[in-house]
Amino acid sequence: MTAATSRTLLVAPGQQGAYATIGDAVRAAPDDATISVASGSYEETFELVERRLTVRAAAGATVRLDGTGAGWATLHVRGGFLTLQGIEVAAEVTAVQAEDVELTMERCTVSARGGPAVSVRGCRKFALGRCTITGAEQGVVVESSSGRIENCDIHDVTGDGLVIGLGADPEVVGCTITGCGHRGMYLYQYARPVVEGCDVSRTTGAGIAVAHRSVPTIRRTKVHDVTGAGMSFGPDCGGLVEACPLENTAEPALDLAEGATPTVVAPSESASAADGLDGLLSRLDEMVGLQAVKAEVRAVVDEIQVDEWRRNAGLAVGTVSHHLIFTGAPGTGKTTVARTYGSLLRELGVLDGGQFREVSRRDLVGQYIGHTAEKTSVVFEECLGGVLFIDEAYTLSRPTGGGGDFGQEAIDTLVKLMEDHRDQVAVIVAGYTGEMAGFLAANPGLASRFAKTIEFEDYTPADLLEIVQRMAAEGDYRLEADTEPLLLSHFDRIAGSPGFGNARDARRSFEGARKAQSQRLRALGRMPETAELRTLTASDVRTATS
Repeated sequence: MTAATSRTLLVAPGQQGAYATIGDAVRAAPDDATISVASGSYEETFELVERRLTVRAAAGATVRLDGTGAGWATLHVRGGFLTLQGIEVAAEVTAVQAEDVELTMERCTVSARGGPAVSVRGCRKFALGRCTITGAEQGVVVESSSGRIENCDIHDVTGDGLVIGLGADPEVVGCTITGCGHRGMYLYQYARPVVEGCDVSRTTGAGIAVAHRSVPTIRRTKVHDVTGAGMSFGPDCGGLVEACPLENTAEPALDLAEGATPTVVAPSESASAADGLDGLLSRLDEMVGLQAVKAEVRAVVDEIQVDEWRRNAGLAVGTVSHHLIFTGAPGTGKTTVARTYGSLLRELGVLDGGQFREVSRRDLVGQYIGHTAEKTSVVFEECLGGVLFIDEAYTLSRPTGGGGDFGQEAIDTLVKLMEDHRDQVAVIVAGYTGEMAGFLAANPGLASRFAKTIEFEDYTPADLLEIVQRMAAEGDYRLEADTEPLLLSHFDRIAGSPGFGNARDARRSFEGARKAQSQRLRALGRMPETAELRTLTASDVRTATS
């Protein structure tokens, strides 16, 4: 008999066959184990060194890791790999302190009374997705690290909301930062983040402050209702500010110190192209691949537009559902297309709010009968006028092994709400093609609520190469010509393999090549020339894809 290569350990106080505390499970867990935690508040703190673990809330569970009684970090991680999923982490000083570790946090709520909620330092790769950061001195502090902060909500902190420094270059996408006692974002000491599609408001200082030779790329980020300047750039700072509305701020809204050299593309110069119907369709067309998807979305837009013309002409117009099903593998652009679809509906006058909210099972499913209907209804009502995007929707129809089928309750609630508010919201459900068939069978009326199913096919190796080339160009890098066959061969080799992540693998390859370049240049023993800093070589790509 062959032993399993990984284990799942259950933490459930008082339950036979389970561990009483998270600490007990951590001590017993081998590397690459998953620790599943039942509902409860756990007054524990940890220091993990060179461990490889996943700690997640059990299905439907509310888990609080409470370190508020300690004078040190609730979770201090050095080296190795850690994934936190659906955990609330509270602290007196720092909630999560990560150093030289591959850190992933998904759907976590983090607070700290006297320090940063999340501190990331010297990490080659980290990811914060759909996390809520609140009640801290600083929200998230990132230093000398690369990674991605996406769809996070940082609010009500006494100092800076997001601090990025010491050469850190994360992507910050779709985040909301509000209610900060100092600045919304503070970028310092050679920081090179890409900030896109964020919203910054209610700060006592500047909305975004750039200092100490930092060169951020800031696109389509709105700064409004702040006491200080909308954005401020210190001497010797550069970068790009593109299509960023600055509203109700101190004057000047964009404060440039002497010697600051950012390239500024004002909202007025790009708004018509970026926000109009034709501009949104052009943005859709600019996405790599996805020809069939683009055609399907255009067909929906054409039908809506013609129906509006018929209505204005006094002709009969049938009832049209704006709800869609997106099927396909991860990393094929489903979330990006869903956002664009919502913007198109707003531009066509179908939706008046245009807000976009991405949720998963945890956001909809409660812990007891009746709780799920309440949670689902609250989320749905918050999305009226916009788009509700349910990722991995098939998990709602999967039995959890518990005492109640609360996922089914969420589906039944959604079916009724989608019918009652069919003209006020667009619901998009997404997931693997095969799995979504089971989801649609979970309620007799569910499939009929959706206008159509759009299949997202895997990217081809040529598509993935183009995605890497675009990432390189946006980051001011240049791929040497002999890197192309290496990347094509790599993508051809991994395409269709278990766990293939499409665009996520393209990003992983680019980030790996960039890290390999950094190590190569550091070994030169001298300051690299500008051309060397921009160039990614075949050896860099070979190291990243080997």
